[in-house]
Amino acid sequence: MQLEEVPDPSPGAGQVLVRVAAAGVNFIDTYQRSGAYPMETPFVLGLEGAGEIVAVGEGVDDAAVGRTVAWAGALGSYADLVVADAEAVVPVPDGVPAEAAAALMLQGMTAHYLSHSTFAVGRDDTALVYAAAGGVGRLLTQLAVRRGARVIGLTSTDAKEAEARRLGADAVIRYRDEGVVISDEARRLTDGRGVQVVYDSVGADTFDQSLRSLAPRGTLVLFGQSSGPVPPIDLQTLNQHGSLFVTRPSLGAYTATPDELTWRATSLFDLFAAGELDVAIHERYPLEDAARAHEDLASGSTSGKLLLVP
Repeated sequence: MQLEEVPDPSPGAGQVLVRVAAAGVNFIDTYQRSGAYPMETPFVLGLEGAGEIVAVGEGVDDAAVGRTVAWAGALGSYADLVVADAEAVVPVPDGVPAEAAAALMLQGMTAHYLSHSTFAVGRDDTALVYAAAGGVGRLLTQLAVRRGARVIGLTSTDAKEAEARRLGADAVIRYRDEGVVISDEARRLTDGRGVQVVYDSVGADTFDQSLRSLAPRGTLVLFGQSSGPVPPIDLQTLNQHGSLFVTRPSLGAYTATPDELTWRATSLFDLFAAGELDVAIHERYPLEDAARAHEDLASGSTSGKLLLVP
């Protein structure tokens, strides 16, 4: 990555120009940067952020200028200025700082669709949540607990275990400790039954253990691949483990319309404004330190959101 000066962008029809207050750093950025998700180069990284609309394109009400908005799908957000489709930005209400809004969009809406739609957890469910003190995990833990589910969090350190429990996890598995077998621990904590859903963001290293942690007809939700992509499997494996379900969702599919996007984002903003959702910002970086932010995220040592602040 290189920091460069480029001409200021201009909004086209149906678009807005936003001065970025904060841009979120996410694993998808690292996948795009590395080529795991192929992109035509050169390009400006970043999909998520919040800031003030400073200009609008044809067909967009001039009254939008000056409004604080947030977004999760505007490529080029690692910048002072970014152009976004007007239908892809969400107004940020009073009482929600721009940095908090930026921290909630991609990770928060991911946690929302996972817990409310992909597998809508409820009072009869136990959920196994990977990286329960991480960016998505800490929000997912809170939302699942609010819906009445029991959460078993997977963490790697004393500090992260304490944080997961503070956020509402009923139990914690230290999955990187020597001798720990995730599926054995998950079954021990459920009296041998297994969990109804696993939210797995790790991928290749944990997929088999995630399957083995599930109760019959349970669901494995694979929403990330921090350890690499999962190799192809024989679908008969799902039958052998108890007629299981596996899904590989994406945020785009769960914010496919402006109404759904607004519903998910506004729900999170309302919870934050009411003091019912804990949003932690791990660190703020200047744009020139974007590489360090990627290194920190990939290291697994962070807890909470990483933001670039122009």
